[in-house]
Amino acid sequence: MEIRFDTSYLKNIISDSEWKKVFPEVEKAHNDLTQRRGAGKEFTGWLDLPSQTKDSLLKELVVLGQQARKDSDCVLSLGIGGSYLGVRATLEFLISDQKIPVYYAGNNLSAGYLSYLLSVVKNKKVTVVVISKSGTTTETALAFRIVKAFMDKKYNKKELQKRIICITDEHKGALRKIADKNGYRTFPISDDVGGRFSVLCPAGLVSLALAGVDIRGLIEGARYSEKRFSALNLEENIAYQYAAARYLLTQKGKKIEVLSSFYQRLMYVTEWWKQLFGESEGKNGKGLFPSSLNLTADLHSMGQLMQDGERNIFETFLMVDNPGSKLLIPSDKENLDNFNCVAGKELDYVNKQAYKATAAAHFEGGIPSMTITVPDYQAHSLGQLYYFFEKAVAISGYMLKVNPFDQPGVEAYKKKMFELLGRY
Repeated sequence: MEIRFDTSYLKNIISDSEWKKVFPEVEKAHNDLTQRRGAGKEFTGWLDLPSQTKDSLLKELVVLGQQARKDSDCVLSLGIGGSYLGVRATLEFLISDQKIPVYYAGNNLSAGYLSYLLSVVKNKKVTVVVISKSGTTTETALAFRIVKAFMDKKYNKKELQKRIICITDEHKGALRKIADKNGYRTFPISDDVGGRFSVLCPAGLVSLALAGVDIRGLIEGARYSEKRFSALNLEENIAYQYAAARYLLTQKGKKIEVLSSFYQRLMYVTEWWKQLFGESEGKNGKGLFPSSLNLTADLHSMGQLMQDGERNIFETFLMVDNPGSKLLIPSDKENLDNFNCVAGKELDYVNKQAYKATAAAHFEGGIPSMTITVPDYQAHSLGQLYYFFEKAVAISGYMLKVNPFDQPGVEAYKKKMFELLGRY
């Protein structure tokens, strides 16, 4: 089964002639990307990463995970941005398959959070995975300093060499030096894969393997999408359709995209998506603002704005065909809430009706929308989705005439913070 894309609520917004007129823009973006001649071409290693990932690496990581789970009660995954969101999004999506708890650090500077986390794992057997290409990202570097001191008190040097794993640059950087000096096990992050595109490389795969989820299925799903979305065909390539639709809606004054999901297990996928699109497109005074809603809960907080607010928004719904859990709604003799109309039906049936009602109401209120549907909560489906979004944002970035693979604006706050800290 494969992910689907529906544009029913764009039919009165984007005309057939507009779809045809945008094709040359899509074609140029496709050629710049696939022929690796566009801006940021040195960071397009993600493009064929699924097919280039060796099965021997996957086997090695599966064995590593099995060994780690025998000796550990939990995993501490240290990283921020693409070194955090991809791991967490995957484990939240595949939560029912997770075999060992994973805790997260290095994604903030909160003393209260990290103090509490260390108290939680104080008496547990811990394996640490620290993910940083340079080793100098403030949040992750300082968290690793603190966690490393914590681990030094718990274990001897030989034990630490089994329990601390570094995912970093293969040859250079602060974390590489630390790992080499202490004999920690390492896995490389390729120079041509940026952080927000790195969930399908060791930056994501190591923590996922330790947690015990299906990394083979994840890569197989991405391989499926790599092949499926390789053709320059706007009628069949739904990743290109999504990119083109976003571009055309931008021309119509729709400057905010809201990714709305009715499934809790997709919440961190939407967080991962926000970084992918925000960091890839938001430069040179351009780029859509990526936002997300967790429905139906946010219908009771943001529903008013979505229905009646400024019409500078379009919506992309993210749905799941088969969520797996079958929870039947019981009948009630008194029926005081008057919901016996759905007695005997699955709760997911009601959830999907809520989606249909929301999409229709928002469209009537002036919000065009699209819907992306994944088949189920399997790793293969998520691998398909990750690659779909990665391919789409690359095409979208080139259509906007920006480099989708750099992030110069991120360095601005870092420079000022380093000055305030006295770190030059």
